[in-house]
Amino acid sequence: MYIFERFIFLKSKSLLLNFTETCSNFIEGIKGTTPLEFVAVVFGIISVLYSRKENILVYPTGIINTVIYVYICIIAGLYAESAVNFYYTVMSVIGWVMWGKKKEGETVLHITKSSGKEWTFSLVFFVGCWAVLFLVLKHFTNSTVPLADGFASAAAYTGMLLMAKKKLENWIWWIVTNIASIPLYYIKGFAFTSFQYLVLLGLAIAGLITWSKKVKHEAN
Repeated sequence: MYIFERFIFLKSKSLLLNFTETCSNFIEGIKGTTPLEFVAVVFGIISVLYSRKENILVYPTGIINTVIYVYICIIAGLYAESAVNFYYTVMSVIGWVMWGKKKEGETVLHITKSSGKEWTFSLVFFVGCWAVLFLVLKHFTNSTVPLADGFASAAAYTGMLLMAKKKLENWIWWIVTNIASIPLYYIKGFAFTSFQYLVLLGLAIAGLITWSKKVKHEAN
């Protein structure tokens, strides 16, 4: 019994020390945040808040965030993430146009759920992007995290595509993206950006709930 209690004590102590060390490293990382990263994070959060409200300002604020992160990700060696932020920028322009279209004073594009066919396309698109990104990162770059970098980026590609179409499921892909990006950026030394994705995870869940209610309301 003593040996078991001793094992539990040592295990608990080890977990506590690891947690304390992680928190300490995270705080030091926050302190080391550059002004450029801070601006990018702030505009990223603002952009998602606008997206949740189905406000077209999601795009101009998002463009500021993505342009900065193209530069940040190249420096960090997150090449797939850099590419996805460039993709964000292009898709933001397209989405801005699509969301802004009106007919007789009414917005043309409305929030809708994906059909079975559209779900299949999204999954195939995601898997295809992940496979291509992984192979490119593995064989043509010095990326140390090709699998994780490719996964997060592929999920983001899919989420951005569905967001431009105002598909409810875009939030599911953003949730996946944020979960994958939290550790990805942390291990690369961008603690504040990692924290941003933690905040964005909460906002994505809230966005999914908000848009689900809108779809349900419009159906009734």
